[in-house]
Amino acid sequence: MTYSFDLPVERRGTDSGKWAWYGEDVLPMWVADMDFASPQPIIDALLRRVQHGVFGYGMDSPTLKQTLVDRMAQRYGWTIQPDDIVMLPGLVSGLNIVSRAVGERGDGVLINTPVYGPFLTAPVNQHRTLQSAPLLATHTGRHLHYALNMPGLAAAIAPNTRLFLLCNPHNPVGRAFTRTELTELAAFCEQHDLVICSDEIHCDLLLGGTQHIPIASLAPEVAQRTITLMAPSKTFNIPGLGASFAIIQNPALRKQFEGAMAGIVPHVNILGMVAAEAAYAACDDWLQALQAYLTANRDFAVGYIEEHMPNVVTTVPEATYLLWLDLRATGLGEKPADRLLKEAKLAVNEGSWFGAGGEGFVRLNFGCPRSTLEDGLARIRAAVTAAAH
Repeated sequence: MTYSFDLPVERRGTDSGKWAWYGEDVLPMWVADMDFASPQPIIDALLRRVQHGVFGYGMDSPTLKQTLVDRMAQRYGWTIQPDDIVMLPGLVSGLNIVSRAVGERGDGVLINTPVYGPFLTAPVNQHRTLQSAPLLATHTGRHLHYALNMPGLAAAIAPNTRLFLLCNPHNPVGRAFTRTELTELAAFCEQHDLVICSDEIHCDLLLGGTQHIPIASLAPEVAQRTITLMAPSKTFNIPGLGASFAIIQNPALRKQFEGAMAGIVPHVNILGMVAAEAAYAACDDWLQALQAYLTANRDFAVGYIEEHMPNVVTTVPEATYLLWLDLRATGLGEKPADRLLKEAKLAVNEGSWFGAGGEGFVRLNFGCPRSTLEDGLARIRAAVTAAAH
């Protein structure tokens, strides 16, 4: 089957957070949801469930859990059991639950920055102490590459550190960390007896020949200290249905996690469960086509920037549909997203939201039809050109 991702879908007037947050004259390329319709098998499964007409309390789907077990084995050679899976209504909830479950008030949570904003807020929400080190950034011509900062982490860790939060594939810098990098990080966490929480929500959004490696799949001893967070939401564009899950192979750690959820975190709603099951069981052809389209969008965007914006430096993401742009040399100031919103009517994420190392950067979402991407890039080009004069 062929899929057309070039066809725009009208999202205004649908209570879309992405499209309704700003005025109708603003092109939104900020929050990480895509402007593509979800795969037909998901839509069909939801229609069948809605036509049943009864929406009572639901429960975890054993079929979904077995599908996830099979998927981990097929994709990563990672053996898990259905009981290892804890269903969640959202991945940000998972970050907060982990921060609450591991350690005590005042204990340290270690991160690399820049990173997805809730990594900065979840530990603080749960009365933990945030400890951070910058990712290592390397410029190669007009491209920017990031790596884990092991010396920086060693300097930032403290006797009270209990948890490391990993984002892989990384939001916003687009890295899919290699086996060598993950092995070194796992050894560091073992040395310091840290629990690892690995946010792998972008694990299916692989560009080019990229491979994803769950850190818990490295070795049984790594799995015993790891909580892995995944979801179909980004991959299949169903974030509004609120379905995600944690994989926790250590029974004691899983009990801690479930204890931190008790009485606070709701069950996954029945439509979210239906959509997740259809996504993982029947949409791999669509996903393969999506990956090819996103790869082409990435290459188009990087090429456009190289040709038309000499003062802009960009990542070349290995995964995700997120481009991380260094606008510090453009004259757009410390808050370039604010300038782009006012002057170009383009909404992108301000880099400072991602913590230290994000100042002067913006994050751009290229999970959209090519025509939308061209429009957004042209708006940045116009703003950058105007700022230079």
